[in-house]
Amino acid sequence: MLDINHALNEQANGRFDPEGHMYDLEHWSPLIAKQLALDEGIGELTEAHWHVIHALRNLYREQGRPKNTRIVMQMLAQDFADEGGRRYLYELFPKGPVSQGSRLAGVPVPPNASDPSFGWAG
Repeated sequence: MLDINHALNEQANGRFDPEGHMYDLEHWSPLIAKQLALDEGIGELTEAHWHVIHALRNLYREQGRPKNTRIVMQMLAQDFADEGGRRYLYELFPKGPVSQGSRLAGVPVPPNASDPSFGWAG
């Protein structure tokens, strides 16, 4: 859940938008990801979380901002098929592997990623 005081403070610093997505990618660090994970109820980031976070960062670095969420979800599901695909990704990032994962990775979230009904693997 968005802490409005935290969001306003960070927004004033020019780092995050009201939804918690970073404006300036160069300010991302593993420490920021760890704190965001705690704030969002994920807890300690495991090696599995970091693998997804780095996959999202690499995707953004190689291809720029994706045109839509579906493309990112399909790529992630394919990359992590051996681990369980979409179900596995939602176990790691219950608020959405694309939206929550992108926030933690410090990359812009693609359009429609905040739709809670999108891509549910439950």
